[in-house]
Amino acid sequence: MPTITHPQDFTAERAWGALDIARFGNTSVRLHWTDTPYVWHVNDGQEVFVVVDGSVDMFYREAGQEHCVRLQADDIFHAEVGCEHVAHPVGAARILVIETAGSV
Repeated sequence: MPTITHPQDFTAERAWGALDIARFGNTSVRLHWTDTPYVWHVNDGQEVFVVVDGSVDMFYREAGQEHCVRLQADDIFHAEVGCEHVAHPVGAARILVIETAGSV
C-alpha cells in the first residue's frame, strides 16, 4: 500500500525532528522540520538535501573559504563526501534528506 506524505502538514516536536519516509539498504529518506540552525558537520557519505517548504541558507566550506547559498522550495543541495556544511532555516522549513542511515 502506498504512503502519501504532505510535507506542509508535518511539524516536529523539536528542531530537526524527522519523519522516516523510507530506507533503501543503508540509505535513509527522512522529512525534517526545523526553525533553528543545525551544526557544522561532515556526513559519513553523500547527502541530498531538498527544501520542500520554506527557505534555508546553506553554508559550506570549500578550499578554506566559507560560502552561502539561499535554497528555496524545490532547490536541491548535494553534499559530496567530505563537504563541511550547515543549514540555517529562514523561519520554519521542511527538508527532505537522503543520506547514509544514522549519519550525523
